[in-house]
Amino acid sequence: MENVTLKRSLGLWAIVGLGLGYMTPTIVFDTFGIVSKETNGVVPLAYITALIVMLFTAISYGKMVKVFPNAGSAYTYTRETMNPHLGFLVGWAALLDYLLLPMVNALIIRIYMVSVFPNVPSWIWVVAYVAAVTGINVWSMGKTSNMNTILVAFELVLIAAFLVLAIVQFSHGMGKGTVITFDPLYHSGVRLSAVLTGATVVCFSFIGFDAVTMYAEEAKDPKIMPKAIMLTVFIGGAVFFIASYFAQALFPDVSHFKNTDDTLPEIGLYVGGTLFKLLFISGAFAATVASGLASHASVSRLLYVMGRNGVLPKRWFGYVHPKFRTPAWNVILVGLVSLLAITPSLELISSFINFGALIAFTFVNLSVVAFFVFRKKRYKTAKDVFSYLVMPAGAVVAKEEVFKSWFPNPFMHTTTFGGNPLACAAAIATIGVLIEGKLPERAAACGEYFLNGLKEAAKGHEDIVQEVRGKGLMIGVEFHSDELGYEVAKGMFDGGVLVAGTLINSKTLRFEPALTISYEEVDQVIRTFKHVLSQVKA
Repeated sequence: MENVTLKRSLGLWAIVGLGLGYMTPTIVFDTFGIVSKETNGVVPLAYITALIVMLFTAISYGKMVKVFPNAGSAYTYTRETMNPHLGFLVGWAALLDYLLLPMVNALIIRIYMVSVFPNVPSWIWVVAYVAAVTGINVWSMGKTSNMNTILVAFELVLIAAFLVLAIVQFSHGMGKGTVITFDPLYHSGVRLSAVLTGATVVCFSFIGFDAVTMYAEEAKDPKIMPKAIMLTVFIGGAVFFIASYFAQALFPDVSHFKNTDDTLPEIGLYVGGTLFKLLFISGAFAATVASGLASHASVSRLLYVMGRNGVLPKRWFGYVHPKFRTPAWNVILVGLVSLLAITPSLELISSFINFGALIAFTFVNLSVVAFFVFRKKRYKTAKDVFSYLVMPAGAVVAKEEVFKSWFPNPFMHTTTFGGNPLACAAAIATIGVLIEGKLPERAAACGEYFLNGLKEAAKGHEDIVQEVRGKGLMIGVEFHSDELGYEVAKGMFDGGVLVAGTLINSKTLRFEPALTISYEEVDQVIRTFKHVLSQVKA
């Protein structure tokens, strides 16, 4: 039977629309108060700074998608240019970004709906929203794209209406009283450090252009992908800059706002009255749904590629529905994860997303250096040095103060960043030994030998042993009762072999030796296991 693949149904503007939907254009109004206070009234300058940095990374994505026109994004590029194991780690880190963002959108929807309908249980909104987004994504990528396009168009129309209303307010003397002013870009109170801090906040408004690469295998022509990436960044950056410029000219400082953490409703009220405020809020709602559709679709493709490559179980994660031509099981799994939005906080989830995005962006830029400089030797001209070394390096190098502003509360990640210098040095040395000694490959071969030996030893003792299973050198033997497992563990210990239960359960024993175990030692364990089984009574 022919393998079912993703359907190539997306044109250039459909992919750009998905990227813009992921980026959520109206977020510029949500974060305006926070960034304006941080930058002392130069939000557009912060967006320009962020755009320049993001363009460097976008160019790196464009270069890599030309070389590897497959879904998978940062995971694929790292895997193909550096090391499959490193790609695996980057893939998991990127999942923090891609997998949690659909949950964030569900959480925002919950917050919106609870504010309007406080007497309705919040979990109902989460379940209804997740079911709708999951259903559309399972049904068809084309339907997902069409729905996203409608929602993004609605957002852009509302932003255009804001610009028109802002011009009207300027004519009435509001704010700076004119469209043409340099104050939103520079004034005597501007400090570079404050602008850079503000830029790190708005940088994450650009999350989404990287997800565009997830649709590489559904593009009608893979050659459009670099153009789609750059258009997404340029259009998104232009919308952010123009909207923030008009907002900053209307509101030179944050004293106009009662709540600087969420200024969108008040901006809508000031420029267009109650009706436009309601429309503006509905635009933000539409933006959240669009972002939910696009982020749900993109993470499903990342899981699909990792499954197809055997990093995740292929039968589930590498599955494509034969009729809908979508990674249906992955879409459903992401929906189930999104249901966790019933309980967690927005701040905590957002911090994990920042971490995942940072890792993905960093390794895409490093992939450019690894592929073009080290593999292709593209460093012999000044143009090559700038394109393949200076630009990607410039996208990942930053001051410590800038990095800290992305993670203001380190106690949110006490285990993510856990480990003192000695433990970290030991971990790095261990990874080196694993790679240089090819221990994962050895564990796979020896583990298969070990597993087959234990299964052979268990033959004739089906009344004692229920199942022998495992992967590599982590093998589990399940017995019919806790008592049988305990008896076997005791017998193995008496024979000089140490095995462990599973948490507090002795029904399943773990055989997990050192990766350097010899085949002679494996044979000894198998002989001991066979002997103990002959002594134990069911």
